[in-house]
Amino acid sequence: MMPRPLILVLCTGNSCRSHLAEAILQKALGDDFEVRSAGSRPSGYVHPLAIRVMAEQGFDLSHHRSKHLDEFLECEVETVITVCGKADQVCPVFPGQVNRHHFPFDDPAEATGSEEEQLTVFRRVRDEIAAVFGAYAAGRKDAVHRSS
Repeated sequence: MMPRPLILVLCTGNSCRSHLAEAILQKALGDDFEVRSAGSRPSGYVHPLAIRVMAEQGFDLSHHRSKHLDEFLECEVETVITVCGKADQVCPVFPGQVNRHHFPFDDPAEATGSEEEQLTVFRRVRDEIAAVFGAYAAGRKDAVHRSS
């Protein structure tokens, strides 16, 4: 059995955007792909508001952890997707890497104001990520079906 292609979603802190994208993309692609996330300077935690806004959509990020991209340097990463400018600038080339994409999003962890105002930003970014990664997943699945 062929191993599933590994898609690595990178961000600087690996506390928000990359986890949102990992969960959304894994669900959209299903079992044909493996999706993971990491950061160039991991924060050491997954932001509680990221966990909360994803739970609103039926995703459980409570088991996610903030990881350094070095954990994947020995893996055959088929695709790297960066979701912030800083991660794109420091992204190494991984063994077996075929594709690289950059889809930048605002960092909801930088949102200020009341908790409700911050949640509004987290929800907006979640929804933007869902739109972009949903379209990306549809394209990948279509390409797989055309080649089989």
